[in-house]
Amino acid sequence: MTMAKPLQSDLDHITSWVFDLDNTLYPRTCDLFAQIDTLITQYMMNVTGLDHVPARRLQKEYYRDHGTTLNGLMLHHDIDPDHYLDSVHAIDYSPVDAHPELVNLIDQLPGEKYIFTNADIGHTEAVLSRLGGLHLFKGMFDIRAADYIPKPEQSAYDSFLKIHQISPKTAIMFDDLEKNLKVPHLLGMATVHVVAEPNFNHDQVDEWELGRVDDQEHIHHVTDDLVSFLSALAKS
Repeated sequence: MTMAKPLQSDLDHITSWVFDLDNTLYPRTCDLFAQIDTLITQYMMNVTGLDHVPARRLQKEYYRDHGTTLNGLMLHHDIDPDHYLDSVHAIDYSPVDAHPELVNLIDQLPGEKYIFTNADIGHTEAVLSRLGGLHLFKGMFDIRAADYIPKPEQSAYDSFLKIHQISPKTAIMFDDLEKNLKVPHLLGMATVHVVAEPNFNHDQVDEWELGRVDDQEHIHHVTDDLVSFLSALAKS
């Protein structure tokens, strides 16, 4: 585990704990998102008529440039977002194991806990049910609640904070994508970049998705082990 700053007293002011879902509350190594990624590629092929390689290239371009592939498809192909979400989340959730230690640590955090995800509520609840943590969160803000405008767009964060009446000055954001932490930092939130385990590599994951940028101003803490990070925080 790595941390950009010492934890002691650094986060004493936090009363709202905001967690991304995919590749943050479960490890990339369980390959859950890889299933979704495969279905997104097939959806791209169906919509665009492209073969696998160019469809996948376009998929990743949309993901990088528009926050989600869905956003790119809505902007450039006028698709039905609900049909897309239902299609790409038709996956097997069994790779996500129950994680009572993580659940207990989140439960003990002082204050309210929230999910802020670019996925939808059905997917969120399925993942949290597998982890054993569905009961933990006061609120869940999904892509539909954001009117399909994803992180890292500032309007998504503004909507989340307004709906749940959260002050960014007393909130912290955990996310696996460093670009999703730029706006939280600017708004005054603390940030934690939850990175993949060292030497993790996957042919369905682009290099920019795995980048560690703990020397950047918007990254306050970095960890490749959320349980260890929260355990250290509890002890401090």
